[in-house]
Amino acid sequence: MSDTAELPRQRHLRADASRNRERIVDAARTAFVDHGPDVPLDEIARRAGVGNATLYRHFADRKDLIQQVTLASMDRIAEEAEAALAEEEDPFQALRRFVHRAADERIGSLCPLLSEGFDKSDPEVVRMRDRLDAAILAVMESARQAGKLREDVAAGDLMVALTQLTRPLPGMMCDGIDRYVHRHLQIFLDGLQAPARSELPGSPATFEDLAQPQDGAM
Repeated sequence: MSDTAELPRQRHLRADASRNRERIVDAARTAFVDHGPDVPLDEIARRAGVGNATLYRHFADRKDLIQQVTLASMDRIAEEAEAALAEEEDPFQALRRFVHRAADERIGSLCPLLSEGFDKSDPEVVRMRDRLDAAILAVMESARQAGKLREDVAAGDLMVALTQLTRPLPGMMCDGIDRYVHRHLQIFLDGLQAPARSELPGSPATFEDLAQPQDGAM
């Protein structure tokens, strides 16, 4: 076979490898949200429709897979925040759009950022986290400046609620759970609107607050 004939085959192999990697990341993101980071890698490979050897060809170990899933999730969720802010005329509608899109992107997959075993100092993680934090803060600040977001909430409050409301309840096997997720997110968003109808206990939670372990948790 000539070198010229070999080129299309090489491109095809690279394209297949790229699709397999994307399938593994997508399957792992959902599995980590549904079952936690200790879900068997065999199960992730099964969900992705690939063999175990293919998974290990792309990811050295569980730690590597978790890190790559988290980076991919941060990238996609930051894109959603940036797009919502740029494309929506109503600042609070931008926030609504971001919250629902972040739920569809399985934002609960970002939980490893708060775990002690995750390498938060990795340069790529730091870069992507800064981008994500800035995008979310910009969406919230735009709504706040327009007088549509209550003053006593911060980005940490938003992220905690989003994460909790998009995680399936333990032991709940319910088809179509996403329709309940978006219903409850809408209720939550209504509670974020100004003027506030109640006084919240405690102080607003920031990103920095979430990064600090509380009584040994996270």
